[in-house]
Amino acid sequence: MKQKTNLIGLFLALGVLAFAGASKAEEESAPAPAAYAEKGEVTCMKCHDENSVLAVLKTPHAVKGDPHSPFAQHACESCHGASPEHVKSRPPKGERRDPPAVIFAGQFASPIAKQNETCLTCHTGDLRKAWDASPHESNQVACVSCHSVHKSKDPVLVKAQQPEKCFTCHAQQRAESFQFSHHPIREGKVVCSDCHNPHGTRGVKNLTELTVNQVCYNCHAEKRGPYLFDHEPVREECTNCHTPHGSNEARLLKERPPFLCISCHMNAGGPPASSSGMVSLGQDLTARALVNNGAIAAHGAGRACMNCHVQIHGSNSPNGAALIR
Repeated sequence: MKQKTNLIGLFLALGVLAFAGASKAEEESAPAPAAYAEKGEVTCMKCHDENSVLAVLKTPHAVKGDPHSPFAQHACESCHGASPEHVKSRPPKGERRDPPAVIFAGQFASPIAKQNETCLTCHTGDLRKAWDASPHESNQVACVSCHSVHKSKDPVLVKAQQPEKCFTCHAQQRAESFQFSHHPIREGKVVCSDCHNPHGTRGVKNLTELTVNQVCYNCHAEKRGPYLFDHEPVREECTNCHTPHGSNEARLLKERPPFLCISCHMNAGGPPASSSGMVSLGQDLTARALVNNGAIAAHGAGRACMNCHVQIHGSNSPNGAALIR
């Protein structure tokens, strides 16, 4: 019995020694705590005193009273990472030296994924939940490609300036915004983020809603219906007839009526050719030539088909398909 007790004690002692050895090994292998600058932003701004850097002091990032602010923690190094070697390499007093690259998360020329990870440490929430695998993330767009962190007012958040930031990459949409009919983007009444969430969404094209029509109805509520008679292409998607960023046709239409209409209504019969000069639109597409050559029929004058079909998005007329008020 006594021998058994001694063995138990021996095993317990060996276990304690093994645990202590493992703990010591973990302590030795654990990385040393990051060495942050003792005086925070004061240390950084002894060299980085350009106006483009100092403007960060006027931003929400520099509010020390806010526990969520980077300056409430380690100031500049909260985002750029502890950089003791960089601080030690400070040039002698009176000498200026340009850094080889921007430090981000403690690294020079950090990968875009690392930069974005730093921003997403704090900036989480509904608007950024779909960032992973979003078009901008997949195309290696960095947060700082759009956002100017050190500026007192981030241009991309200013309604009058946001489109130009987006147009830096989206040149096609910029060109369309200068066309005859366009959403009032250049007039400052509509901005890209009214329809798109650049951080990603569950819908297509980074739309703020799941479908194109739901986005359009946010402003064009009168087109929502319900109606006694629905125009099927309208219910399917507004972009069947309209181009959202700009068009040289009225009302953002893809094509001028009646040509837009006959792209679907191939069997729409117009007035007799003998009385109006317009053949049946579905029988012969030379109707286009007749309109262009001056044989103007009721289908081609004024608002074309909409001279009669005035409620093109949907109708409450008892006549239903006639779409006439």
